[in-house]
Amino acid sequence: MMLRFIVAAGLAAVAIGGMPASAATSKQKMDTCKFGADDQKLQGEARKKFMANCMANRDSPRGKPVAAPRQ
Repeated sequence: MMLRFIVAAGLAAVAIGGMPASAATSKQKMDTCKFGADDQKLQGEARKKFMANCMANRDSPRGKPVAAPRQ
């Protein structure tokens, strides 16, 4: 029983790791961005800004990447 659980967990990790983090098509991306804007109840200029950033993948809550220190 435990072996089945371990195998299933391993397969799930591989499947999730292989999935793209963003939408596959522009229509899917648009639907995802619209859902986010609707969820936040954005309107007007705030919605336009959110949609533009979302479609351009500039909406990361983590901020800009930082370069690794040189050794």
